[in-house]
Amino acid sequence: MMTNLQPKSHKIVILAEGSFGVLESKTATVLVRYLPDNIVGVIDSTNAGKDVSEVIEIGKGIPILRSLSDAIEFRPTMLAIGIAPPGGELPDEWRSIICDAIQSGLHVMSGLHHFLSEDVELMEMAEKHNVILWDVRKPPDVLPIATCKAADVDSTVILTVGSDCRVGKMLSGIEITKEARTRGINAEFCPTGQNGIMVWGWGIAIDAVVSDFTAGASEEIVLEGAKWHDLLIVEGQGSLVHPGYSGVTLSLLHGSMPDAMIFCHQPSREIVARYSVPLPHITEMISHYELLTAPIKPAKVIGIALNCYDLSEAEAEEAIYSVERETGLPATDVVRFGAEKLVDAIQQYLR
Repeated sequence: MMTNLQPKSHKIVILAEGSFGVLESKTATVLVRYLPDNIVGVIDSTNAGKDVSEVIEIGKGIPILRSLSDAIEFRPTMLAIGIAPPGGELPDEWRSIICDAIQSGLHVMSGLHHFLSEDVELMEMAEKHNVILWDVRKPPDVLPIATCKAADVDSTVILTVGSDCRVGKMLSGIEITKEARTRGINAEFCPTGQNGIMVWGWGIAIDAVVSDFTAGASEEIVLEGAKWHDLLIVEGQGSLVHPGYSGVTLSLLHGSMPDAMIFCHQPSREIVARYSVPLPHITEMISHYELLTAPIKPAKVIGIALNCYDLSEAEAEEAIYSVERETGLPATDVVRFGAEKLVDAIQQYLR
């Protein structure tokens, strides 16, 4: 689960050619948000010359560069692939840039389903130049099926779940972990996706695990985190109503065996992203999660994290008030207003 290529020890240039934006390059945005001191630049010729903050509203002072050759002037030690497209394939036009990065001695961090370390040409080139190709999504060689061992850990386990993809399950998990640590709680974020692993430096991307073992992978993450920490915030994936990703959602639910859940939602979203499936009412979706935990290990949703990035501050406050009124649960936007309410709720469940 751990790697000897820790992002926090590198100077990183992010490759987001032709794709840099809040929604188009989620990986790039996450790295800028959580590793700003490590990012020397973002490669995107369509926005070259701008400051990163002009495009995604964070990362002030980080330049957007035209090419890898421009980035080399900032002496990076790592190239990070800044997108995670559906299917996870390597864009053909990026291959030459990655080759140039390897030949320049840069390690490469990728969250694609196309494993660079199994690409013969790139693998041979990396070996020649003493470069590491870190495929963040590549799972461990051996994983068990779930055995319900996660129910026996002494740590309190909180799982972030959600109404859809890209509603803030990872971001909320990180912000909750950071707030818990400020209170002196021995908390750990448990990444289950490529972006969380890139930021935190460990975990298993369960969407790359063979289906019979995804719950087992979730269990392994909890068992590892529980060795050293009292509170585990497990990163959720997908949604129970998502036609493409509901399988990993259920695996995490049953494999991690949470004590409680934080529900993540974007108030302005009415249909599942990239589908025509309407989202049920928020109270109905919360009930779905609680009903599915009940036979294995009952767990309740104890707080709601809203993603209000596309709302004004007044609209966000109204959305929070509305959700709290409808559900009777504490709600907040962790980016705008902090995670204090959610950690208050979690502290009641600490063992």
